[in-house]
Amino acid sequence: MSDEQPSGFARAARQAAFRVGVSTESRAAAYLTGHGYAIAARRFKSPVGEVDIVARRGAELVFVEVKARRRLDDAAWSVTPRQQKRIVAAAEAWLADHPDDGARDIRFDVILVARNGRARHITAAFDATP
Repeated sequence: MSDEQPSGFARAARQAAFRVGVSTESRAAAYLTGHGYAIAARRFKSPVGEVDIVARRGAELVFVEVKARRRLDDAAWSVTPRQQKRIVAAAEAWLADHPDDGARDIRFDVILVARNGRARHITAAFDATP
């Protein structure tokens, strides 16, 4: 017997993870909106990476990564340096497409969500320097 999961199971697991991700991102967007942010984009995709939420508040432009895991610590550890580089690259693509945003203060935040519903918004979670 093979250790591989049947493709139907794998597909169902991916679909469930996608639904959880979309739901978590919706909650994060609602949280940001409630704290005075205007959502400019959700799931912004570029050839070099993706950003879950792009938001503006005053002079700030914030690129937000949303992570849901069983525990907040697990969610925090899942934002790897490699992923941070891809988010920064996607942010650069956003700025190339939206040059007016280049005058804003740019920040990279993370919103962590645990399975029990606890959430944590980490402002300036990482920066664009290598």
